[in-house]
Amino acid sequence: MIEIERKFLVTSEMFKTEASNSYSIKQGFLNSHKKRTVRIRLKKDMGYLTVKGESTSNGLSRFEWEKEISVEEAESLLDLCEKGIINKIRYEIKCGNHIFEVDEFFGDNSGLVIAEVELNTENEKFIKPDWLGEEVTGDVKYYNSQLSKNPYTNW
Repeated sequence: MIEIERKFLVTSEMFKTEASNSYSIKQGFLNSHKKRTVRIRLKKDMGYLTVKGESTSNGLSRFEWEKEISVEEAESLLDLCEKGIINKIRYEIKCGNHIFEVDEFFGDNSGLVIAEVELNTENEKFIKPDWLGEEVTGDVKYYNSQLSKNPYTNW
């Protein structure tokens, strides 16, 4: 239940031609405290309730627990979320032994594109695609919970 991931800005739309899958995501936060977040997400034809803990000092690791819930439950819980619903399209791109998840944001976060790669260890090596830009791992302003409070278009 420990998630290890690295985040990067994306420098071009080349990733779209490499994507094997894409889908819309709508998400909100019931709680966006620094030490814990509680997220509600609609993805494809399912809902998800996710609890995340505080990140380690290097931003690479944190506790994550996720449970599938029905679409109806997710829609009802989204109505209770804090202000700032996130809308994005997620693209999945296989690169070597890893899958990069690239999120293209819309609405108040329009123009922001972030890639994430999940790892098994903090020091795990991975291939970096050409469209991968500056690493923003651990920069809290790029956390979805913070983007819901202080959107990219306000920066």
